[in-house]
Amino acid sequence: MCGFVGFIDSGSSMLQDTMASLVEKMTVPIFQRGPDDLGIFVQPETGVALGFRRLSILDLSPLGHQPMSSRGEGRYTMVFNGEIYNYQEIRDELLAKGHSFRGHSDTEVMLAAFLEWGPEASIARANGMFAIALWDRQDDRLRLFRDRVGKKPLYYGWQGGTFLFGSQLSAMRVHPQFKAGIDRDALALYMRHNAVPGPHSIYEGIHKLTPGCGLTLDPRRPGHLEPPVPFWSPRRALSDGMSNPWPSEAEGVEELHRLLLDATARRMVADVPIGAFLSGGIDSSLVVALMQAQSSRPVRTFTIGFDEEGFDEAPFARAVAGHLGTDHTEVYLSGKDALAVVPDLPRIFDEPFSDSSQIPTWLVSHVARQQVTVALSGDGGDELFAGYPHQHLGLRIWNKLGMFPRPLRRLMAGGLLAASPQGWNRMLDKVHVGVPGRPGRRVTGALLHRLAAMLRFRDFPELYRNLQSHWQGTEQVLGSREAWSPFLAEGTLPAGTSTLASAQYLDFIHYLVDDILVKVDRASMAVSLEARSPILDYRVVEHAWRFRDEWKYRGGVGKRPLRQILAHYVPTPLIDRPKKGFGIPLGDWLRGPLRSWADESLSAERLKKDGFFKPGPIVSRWKEHREGTGEWHYLLWDVLMFNAWLDGQ
Repeated sequence: MCGFVGFIDSGSSMLQDTMASLVEKMTVPIFQRGPDDLGIFVQPETGVALGFRRLSILDLSPLGHQPMSSRGEGRYTMVFNGEIYNYQEIRDELLAKGHSFRGHSDTEVMLAAFLEWGPEASIARANGMFAIALWDRQDDRLRLFRDRVGKKPLYYGWQGGTFLFGSQLSAMRVHPQFKAGIDRDALALYMRHNAVPGPHSIYEGIHKLTPGCGLTLDPRRPGHLEPPVPFWSPRRALSDGMSNPWPSEAEGVEELHRLLLDATARRMVADVPIGAFLSGGIDSSLVVALMQAQSSRPVRTFTIGFDEEGFDEAPFARAVAGHLGTDHTEVYLSGKDALAVVPDLPRIFDEPFSDSSQIPTWLVSHVARQQVTVALSGDGGDELFAGYPHQHLGLRIWNKLGMFPRPLRRLMAGGLLAASPQGWNRMLDKVHVGVPGRPGRRVTGALLHRLAAMLRFRDFPELYRNLQSHWQGTEQVLGSREAWSPFLAEGTLPAGTSTLASAQYLDFIHYLVDDILVKVDRASMAVSLEARSPILDYRVVEHAWRFRDEWKYRGGVGKRPLRQILAHYVPTPLIDRPKKGFGIPLGDWLRGPLRSWADESLSAERLKKDGFFKPGPIVSRWKEHREGTGEWHYLLWDVLMFNAWLDGQ
């Protein structure tokens, strides 16, 4: 696990020493991604410069040093962030074809593969998480590749006559040609989704490479970008899975068990200490169980606990660790410990990011890094096997609303909107109507207006996008038009996709990539820890789409295949509990120890000065939250994290 940055000066006017000095400075902001080694490659005649920071995981010797060039005439020079989990098989195949190797790194293997089969064909063979920049000195072309799921980040874009690319925006900003302004559309999407969704970045003209794609750049055409070309498609995986379901649930579960064992074993290969995050939930417990089943010694597991009631999962993890016999580390942290991280969040996450579970994710990464350099996680289980409560909620809502024709739904919505929320509240106060299935909760005017919005949605993706949104209709807070959302792209879903599969797929291509994987990558890399995710092995992904809906979700319970496999290793009572998020008492913290900071950041004066937000809606929500008449901490955290990021620019 590492980090890289590079540029191509299309004018080729810089001297070699100047290029080397500049690209070395660009690696400084990504030092934590690779504290073990620094590497530089420059080619003045073409204006190419590559900088690399290495976190040594495989082949700790100098033979794993990057940038690395291919054998022979050195046609290819590569910087590579990530791991190729099937590199041994590729290596054996290349040895049979006459190739030889100096070391045993996956980088050297991939360079030989590029010579043998070409870059695109070689990438299609690779099973791993990766971001790769490959300079071809024979064709004077740069190729960028990003792994199928989007585990590793890769930004790119033209700034004037210079093409910049790298693992993080902070490294690219060091280049003197970086002049990009803030992209208002990206900001609108951030306010809706609490992360900037790809292919956008927060900066104009800077993009995220789409997962499962490659991009080829001709430096002789400044400003020109060819569209990314996919080598793997999640949409095709979904379509193929739906058209070829498992003959039986039992057969699907058996094959999934075999694949997960293999995916986990591959991610346990390292020349450094390895462990796992353990929350006590289904996904992390399964990963740890599969690790322990294939290990001759106790697996190191890590959990953090909080004293605040309702936010402590440590006892569940402790019970699972005790049953499996892991070498378990449990650290209880106070609110003070968590709050101490807040000032560093903009630096850690690099662009605006406001999923508040970023704080405990960094904390557990910090705890794990004291003992290990690699940690396995359970990411992917909820997206692939219908584990999120919001997926189940979306299914229930659409099953009811979808029964009515759209014209009738719009008419019903108009009736609900005929009165203001305050007017509805006055009427409802006289009748005390309760929310079905929610004892103690009353129907309010705001709830009826939310229902009206749902009635007007044209299809399930539009409904689901709003269920997954923070600020509804971002023009109310930004004063600019609503940005296009990738949730609403034409042709996103294959024909015939069920409502539940639609929810899973939208989470997989957006929420997972733009939120969950960003959170884990930035938090773990900030402490020089490599995080690996067996459930996100692309073979598991493809096979998961072959499960019928009722095999994943039945009777209000999701992740049925994972539960059935876990039952081989852990008694059901230890993990049979409602899903909990990796949360913190953010609402209380904003009223308490973070209040003075929030008061300054959310003041009308500050908001007017910056000019990005309309102060009215934000100031009113902050007032309601302070006084306890509203719970707006998630929406306010979006603004607070953007402002904190802006202060660091």
